Order: sequence, then structure tokens, then C-alpha cells
Amino acid sequence: MRPVLTRPLLLLMAVTTGLTVGGNYVNQPLLDTIASDVGVDDARAAALVTVSQVSYGLGLLLVVPLGDLLERRRLLVVLALLAAAGHAVCALAPSYAVLAVGTAVAGVFSVAAQVLVPFAAELAEPGREGRAVGTVMSGLLIGALLARSVSGALAEVGDWHTPYALVAVGLLVIAVLLRRELPRSVPGGTGGYLATLASAARLVAELPRLRTRALLGGLGFAGVSVLFATMTFLLAGPGFGLSELQIGLVGLAGVAGAAMASYAGRMADAGRGQWATGIGAVGLVATWGLLGLSSSVWLTSLLLFVLGFGLADMFLQAVHVSNQNVVYPLRPDARARLNSVYMTTYFAGGALGSAAGSAAWGAGGWSLVSVVGAGFGVLVVLVWLLDLRLERAGRTLSAAGAGSR
Repeated sequence: MRPVLTRPLLLLMAVTTGLTVGGNYVNQPLLDTIASDVGVDDARAAALVTVSQVSYGLGLLLVVPLGDLLERRRLLVVLALLAAAGHAVCALAPSYAVLAVGTAVAGVFSVAAQVLVPFAAELAEPGREGRAVGTVMSGLLIGALLARSVSGALAEVGDWHTPYALVAVGLLVIAVLLRRELPRSVPGGTGGYLATLASAARLVAELPRLRTRALLGGLGFAGVSVLFATMTFLLAGPGFGLSELQIGLVGLAGVAGAAMASYAGRMADAGRGQWATGIGAVGLVATWGLLGLSSSVWLTSLLLFVLGFGLADMFLQAVHVSNQNVVYPLRPDARARLNSVYMTTYFAGGALGSAAGSAAWGAGGWSLVSVVGAGFGVLVVLVWLLDLRLERAGRTLSAAGAGSR
């Protein structure tokens, strides 16, 4: 396919990823209110975050590979409409059970974002794929950021149903724009749906760096999801006593992550992707020191928490975007399947981190949460070191092969 990625089209793709994925984050500042309104405890309310991530992971595993099998414009329009339906169910939900169902439906079909990211790389000019991925990922991050921030403000004006309703309407508009503006694609996959899924599994066995980069993403997101799943309870508790609106505004610190996504893409285009990964991996460990200190026995500092929150988002995106720029070129004819494997692992890690964070909060409060988050960061560093060895071994083999010819 010839590169046709104009600036307006890239902007539309960035906005689409932001809205589709951001819809999964609108509940995070609202968990305390949802728990009170539908009559569940904090742990069950926090489980909605896990429901979002598990259902998103299922969509990544079962839906995203269709990007290599079906015409992508039509697929993306259908996914946007189905995600809108899930958010509409949440907006009208009278009970926790209905809310959980709507959350799951929205999560499965919001993977439109992960069909768009490799599509942007495919449409970009040669040598600018990293910038395209970084820009679309910046849109995704800004969407998640605004979802956390704006949903708290909207709940103050209306109630917790209001943010879901606005996301549903926005996705309907997005579906119309995608139908009008996206170019048609030529599917690259062969065989049927089950064959496409099976070929994705074979890619895992054949590509060692797909395995290491997927683990890097999953473990990194697990550590940050520990934070996402518990921060509302910390900030709404007696130490800080913040309202929904104030908790949402804390999320604005995540703008650092959106800036880092674009910068990491440029670093990848310049051949410095491993530097971006290493900085992010080490930074994820150090950040939990700040977060743990922010609510220690002898110090309660909102400024320190906000700084730690912003750095966590920033370092995660350094790892995430550099991962994507390693994964997509491994098999250019199978970008959607590669992204399915990578992002399924990524969000499985997120679900694991959310569950671990919720359990840690219940068992030992913020101190144990901080230890668990830092532990995931240490694992990221170890897997990055393994990936470095694989990269160097690959270069050695390539040099030896070139020398023998």
C-alpha cells in the first residue's frame, strides 16, 4: 500500500484511539461513588478496572488479528459502533451487574485503537513509522488522560452515568468520520479466522524478540496498573481527602506520558530505541520510591504523588512505544497479528497489575501497594537486559552472515 498518511488523517486516527481507549478509563475517578451508589464494597468497584482490562485483552486476542484478514476501514467502523453500544449500556446501567456487562462489551470492541496503530505505521512514509506510531499513541494517552480527568468533573455536574453517555455519542461521530476519511485497505492475511489466530501463535514461537518485547510491555503496564487500581482509594481517603473532581485533575500529570510517546517514536526512528526502553525500565522502579514516599507514615505530600504519577506514565510510554517500533518490523506482512500478541500480553499484564494492586491495598494499604509496583518494575529491568542480549546476538549473526558472503 502506498503511503497516504496525511496530517488530518493522522489526527483523526489519534483522536479515534484516544476516545476508544479513553472510554475504558472513565470509571477510575468514579470508583468510590459507584461503590456507594450501586451498593458494593471498594474491592468490587475496583474490579471494574480489571473487567475493562480483561475484556480489552480478549478483544486484542480475538478481534485485532482480523486487521490482517478483513478490510480495515469497514472493520474499524463496526468496532466503533459496538464500543458505543457498550458505553450506552453503562450510561443506562441501574445495577452493578449491568454496569459490568456494559464495561466488558465496551472493552472488547474498543480494540479499534490497536487496529489503527499498526495501520498508521503501514500508511506512513518509510523512515517515519516511529513518528506515526508515536503520534497515534500520544492521542491514545491524551484520551486516557482526559477520560480520567474530565469524567470526574462531569460526575460533579451530573452523576457517574454522564461520562459514559458522552463517550457513546462521541464514538458514533467517530464511526461516521472513519467511514468517510480512512482509505480502503487490502487484507494481507490468508485462510480463515482460525488459521489467522493460529498463525499469530506461530509468530510467538518463531520470534524471540516478540516474546521479550511483549513481556516488557505486560510487566511495565502491570506496575502502572497497580497505581491506577488503587490511587482513587488513597486520594479519597483520610490522608488526602480529595473529591472526584480533584482526583480527576491529578490525572493531568499524565500529560508527560503523551509527550514521551512522541519523543520515544522519534528516538526509535533515529536508532535509539533501546535507550528509550532502558530509561523507561529503570525509571519505573525509581518512580515507586516517590509514590511510596508520598504517603508514608511521616510524610503525606500531594505534590510528590502527582510527580510520581506523571513519571510513571512517562516511563511506561518510553517502554511501550519503543516496544511497538521493535515489534512491527519483525514481520511487516503480519502487523495486526504482531500487535495482537503484543497488546494481549500488555493488557494481560494490566489486568494482573490491577488485581495485584487491589489485593495489596486490602492486605497492607499503600505501603504494600508500593512494594508490589516496584517489584513489577524490577522485572521490567531484567527482561530488558535479556532483550539487549538477543539484539546483540542477532547483530552478531547478521555480521557473520554478511562476512561469509
